Amino acid sequence: MSSTSLQVLAVSGSPNRPSATRAVIQNIADQLTAANVQVDLLDLAEESLPLFHPETSHQSVSFPQLKARVDRADVLLLGTPDYHGSFSSTLKNFLDHFWQEFAGKLFATVVASYDKGLTATDQLRTVARQCYGWSMPYAVTFADKADVKDGVIISEPFRQRVEMFARDVRIYGALLAQQRRADLEGIEPSFLARLRKK
Repeated sequence: MSSTSLQVLAVSGSPNRPSATRAVIQNIADQLTAANVQVDLLDLAEESLPLFHPETSHQSVSFPQLKARVDRADVLLLGTPDYHGSFSSTLKNFLDHFWQEFAGKLFATVVASYDKGLTATDQLRTVARQCYGWSMPYAVTFADKADVKDGVIISEPFRQRVEMFARDVRIYGALLAQQRRADLEGIEPSFLARLRKK
């Protein structure tokens, strides 16, 4: 295993303040940090982005710093409320700013939903696939007030699931990150060869 520290960009895609989604993302981030993972928290309620426009957004003065944060990440930990069976427009707007930056990286999803969040999870997996990323084979979904209340996880089964999820993000994120770095630095034929620096 590489000695390079795993880098996780934890994105809270809820526009609400306070937010149960953000509380769960923060809980996972804290567990990862305690396991020596480098976590960068991007709270889109606090760091809002202008609506993505393909002709102008990449020229904005704030874009290079955001791009650097995405480039550093090995894992995208994405949290969202379930809105009409989909993920939030806040998170969609963030994702729209990037494409190749996600290639070969792990997507891990957290969905606040009263209806299991299956469609929102599936749509985020589609985004990962379209951007040539990997996705966790399961997501963390929860119901506000049943599993999380006032920013605190109150359900023991949910707490255990979050703990399992944090562990799997760390383990599989590190494995994929190690291979991604090797593919980018190597000379063998690889899908990621297209992103190698000339």
